[in-house]
Amino acid sequence: MNGGRWALCIAATLFFVALPATASSQGIGALRKRAEEAKKKLEDAAKRPAADTVKPKAAPAPNATEPAAAPASGSAPAAVAPARADAKVWDNYDFVPGSRILFFTDFSEDKVGNFARGLKYVSGPIEVVERDGAKVLRSTARSTVLIPVGRVLPQRFTLELDVLSTNPGINDQLVFEGGKDRGRSENSAEIDWSPRGTFIIGSGQDAGTSPVSISGAMQSQIVGNVAHVRVLMDSGYFKMYVNERRMYNNPDLQFRRDSVIRLEVHGSEEQPVFLTGVRVAESETDVLYDALAAKGRWATQGILFATGKADVKPESRPVLEEIASTLTKYGDLKILIEGHTDNVGSAASNLALSDARAAAVKAALVAGFGVDGARITTKGLGDTKPSAPNATAAGRAQNRRVEVVKQ
Repeated sequence: MNGGRWALCIAATLFFVALPATASSQGIGALRKRAEEAKKKLEDAAKRPAADTVKPKAAPAPNATEPAAAPASGSAPAAVAPARADAKVWDNYDFVPGSRILFFTDFSEDKVGNFARGLKYVSGPIEVVERDGAKVLRSTARSTVLIPVGRVLPQRFTLELDVLSTNPGINDQLVFEGGKDRGRSENSAEIDWSPRGTFIIGSGQDAGTSPVSISGAMQSQIVGNVAHVRVLMDSGYFKMYVNERRMYNNPDLQFRRDSVIRLEVHGSEEQPVFLTGVRVAESETDVLYDALAAKGRWATQGILFATGKADVKPESRPVLEEIASTLTKYGDLKILIEGHTDNVGSAASNLALSDARAAAVKAALVAGFGVDGARITTKGLGDTKPSAPNATAAGRAQNRRVEVVKQ
């Protein structure tokens, strides 16, 4: 492989943070008080013109993002903040994670010193370690694992990889492709990336025609932080994002559908690469209004919050836009926003945080998109309505969600 190819690659990630939750009765009371204050702020926001409440906000640190309704901690969210995203930064960001999880791990259930049991080991020095209080998968040379999907990948799916890179100089730090063996053929595309850029081999692409470089400024944000690599596949349509930047928008790429995804993680002894989370999910075909008309409700895991808080993250913008546009198109539609969590932590603290987060979604729609707040009610249900068993990390991830219910 020539030097030009090695100079073009990427690094990135997705870290679903599960917080330990121990709440005293005083702490729970504070949570409920904050949730009530959040609703009061929401009502005040609804009375003001949308233009008076929206201010651009810079993209957050990559490691500050959490799934939609993650477990509550013992401390209450500081405030309900509407989703505010700098249009210049997030204008091309249209990633919506699949809602039906096919594979998920954040390594929290694995034993330090062992290989991650959810993945399938192929080769290389790769093991679970503890870093900054969290369990992560560390590679100190070229290592290969398989991500088991359980069945052949559907035509519409999303792949999310959370990566912490310590050195931009290591080439092809992540490599992924459908199937257990390297294909790189007309019917099988391999994606190679590092903090410096990314390129594709296969499906009519090569290192000379497909590279996308990453600026020095963005590299400095990636190296040493958890970066989010997100892939959206819809039949042959391929989109890829690193943090807020869209790297590819290819309408005709052949990503092999198989029951496993081959993943290479390339680090070194001196400067390892850490994998902090993996998520594969099937994308639903339901359009929001059609789902409400047919089933009365629509679930999403594409609304994200700051860790342990009710602050809606800018990455939530595509889902918020979908909800807002549906309410605009159907003027007589009224909805209930439900917040749901897994069962980690106390039931009371989960309930209070989910209530505040549901209120935050309404606040974001009112302040950021001009939706009439009178058409939206909110309710936090905590862990009382699981959509999957909470016995595994994948089940808990499925339960952390927001649901839109037709009224």
